Amino acid sequence: MHSFKLRVYYEDTDAGGIVYHANYLNFAERARTEMIRDFGITNGHLRDDHNILVVVRHIDIDYSASAYLEDELIVESTVEAIGRTSFTLKQIVMRDGLACATMMVKLVCIDTDSGRPVRIPDILKEKIE
Repeated sequence: MHSFKLRVYYEDTDAGGIVYHANYLNFAERARTEMIRDFGITNGHLRDDHNILVVVRHIDIDYSASAYLEDELIVESTVEAIGRTSFTLKQIVMRDGLACATMMVKLVCIDTDSGRPVRIPDILKEKIE
């Protein structure tokens, strides 16, 4: 499991100071990027050296509690499944130990030129396994 901390800023909230629902997707994206970075890999490296992009194929999201302006959140990311070209993460955005949003995110590796699915590169697969 990978953990990523963040703070809720004014720009993340609606007029009532509650995190706007679409921003949970941004929080999850940041957490995925930092998870890959913590593996010693960057999205730029995958793109430039392997001609691969890791893109979202599908997301299911369940909102269960609100987060508010200035809250400290933790996004927990856990690999749930690995295929030939894709992998699935469970991402939970937590506030004080309470799940605010739970996402199942299917990510697929695609070729930068054709946009077609390609095998997960060994450099990434070794880390997510």
